[in-house]
Amino acid sequence: MTRFNKQNNIVDVIGIGIGPFNLGLAALSEEVNEIDALFFERSEAFHWHPGMLIEGTTLQVPFLADLVSMADVKSKYSFLNYLQEQNRLYSFYFLEDFHIPRKEYSHYCRWVADQLDSCRFGMNVESVSLIEKAGEKRYEVHVRHVKDQTVEVFESKHLVLGIGTQPAIPASLQPALGEKVFHSADYLKRKKEVCFKGKSVTVIGSGQSAAEVFYDILSDDEAKDIHWFTRSKGFFPMEYSNLGLEYFSPDYIDFFYELPQAKKDALLKQQDLLYKGISSAMIRDIYHLLYERSACGKQLNTVLQAMTEVNLIEELQADYHFHVRNGSRKNPLHMKRILSYWRLATNPFCRRLSTLFLITFNGMIKDVSS
Repeated sequence: MTRFNKQNNIVDVIGIGIGPFNLGLAALSEEVNEIDALFFERSEAFHWHPGMLIEGTTLQVPFLADLVSMADVKSKYSFLNYLQEQNRLYSFYFLEDFHIPRKEYSHYCRWVADQLDSCRFGMNVESVSLIEKAGEKRYEVHVRHVKDQTVEVFESKHLVLGIGTQPAIPASLQPALGEKVFHSADYLKRKKEVCFKGKSVTVIGSGQSAAEVFYDILSDDEAKDIHWFTRSKGFFPMEYSNLGLEYFSPDYIDFFYELPQAKKDALLKQQDLLYKGISSAMIRDIYHLLYERSACGKQLNTVLQAMTEVNLIEELQADYHFHVRNGSRKNPLHMKRILSYWRLATNPFCRRLSTLFLITFNGMIKDVSS
């Protein structure tokens, strides 16, 4: 149970942002009496990628990689206990599938968050500074209540950043953003607002989200045609072999932690398919559907094209004019509608911590306060 001292607002750990990572930390620390922890989130409730909770999509990892089980399988905040409390344990057993629906995972996370007193929603962290009292360094955290705009000041020995990322749109493409050009993070909302029936749709990107959006549009079978472009060399699967999973073992984590920072940076560049690729199941579903649609000599209305980078999008009447680079060639393309997916960028909040932390090329955060 968290032992928060309301009198002086001093705790051992403050977590900024409540996504799955900090939520897992909050759940695990809740039963450690020696740790006083608080976690702040500006949203009024827990949300996990609401724009991408597409029906039929699942997690890319088995349910045991929930918030707590791999650290404490006996925790009451495990996914299996959630199923028990929801009277769904036997249904899950009969399902015989380790990969749970995204919608259910989101509901599970909210179920955990609602039970934790240490998780404070509707509280926006505005500033963090490093102070020293009685020879001890602490973080001073200013937090504003979203509802009444009052500000509280907290002190903590440790700071955990779990603020996630935000969509990053290349500057050359930002002028095209609007009703028909948008990021996949808004897919479900925009899908209700924009009718794809009889239209040309383009998906840009090669990750899991792009694949899920492409498959969802393909399954609806209403678009006139669908183009899927990526600047990557192909539509690669996520590394998920038995030996590949050893990268997530405690032994490798301990080994990696002790490496020099330069070596860590070099290794991370080589390990991107551990988390950036498309699940084999999604690739299989896409290919099976394309194969079925092409039976009996039917012409497919889809184009999947790698090594194609979109540099500029221009709206010309009802069409969109794409400036793309395909390999070493530049080609113009004409499309009526585009659904775009790009990489993610570090949250702007991190920039206000630049005196305490260094943001690296891949969004990693290094402590430079000492």
